[in-house]
Amino acid sequence: MSNGHFDVDMSDFRAFFNQIDRAARGDFRRELEIFLEGLGVEFLRLVQDEFINRHKNTGYGQLNRHKNTGYGQLLASFSKDDEQNIWRYTDDGLTLEIGSSLEYAGYVNDGHRTLDPAETKYFTLSNGEKARFVPGYWEGQRFIYDPQAEGGMVLKYHWVEGLHFWEAAMQAMEQLCPEFLENKLAEWLDNYFNF
Repeated sequence: MSNGHFDVDMSDFRAFFNQIDRAARGDFRRELEIFLEGLGVEFLRLVQDEFINRHKNTGYGQLNRHKNTGYGQLLASFSKDDEQNIWRYTDDGLTLEIGSSLEYAGYVNDGHRTLDPAETKYFTLSNGEKARFVPGYWEGQRFIYDPQAEGGMVLKYHWVEGLHFWEAAMQAMEQLCPEFLENKLAEWLDNYFNF
């Protein structure tokens, strides 16, 4: 039996642990936050696309994207930097909550009644239907609400189907997310661990 020693090259292990240490010090966390923010921006783009496409198929006419119109304001609220947008990190900074703070966003998405007799002044038409008067005027095929107008239109009590753009964007994001995650994970493994 001979007494001896052998050398083990630990440089690969040291390099691997240095990479883990670097990732743990914050580089990886920042990368994860940037990735999460990118997912949020992509989701908002999908929400806008679904809103535009679904509005186009309603027969309501051309979508007025001007920020001062109801639909234009709603569309803009699905941008990260819009004042009506909800965009906040919660918990440990890795949970992103996004949406619109406009009250009517839910009505446009989910649907709504044209009036709630419990909350709205209404009158009864000769055929027994409930209705309400909305002041305003028409520009072509578009009605402009104006509380000071002498004219207006009568809305009958009925259900307006929602556009369901939010659910459609969620479904599209769920289909895209696995590919995004797989590509990003491969990139992180290459960058941090040289796989």
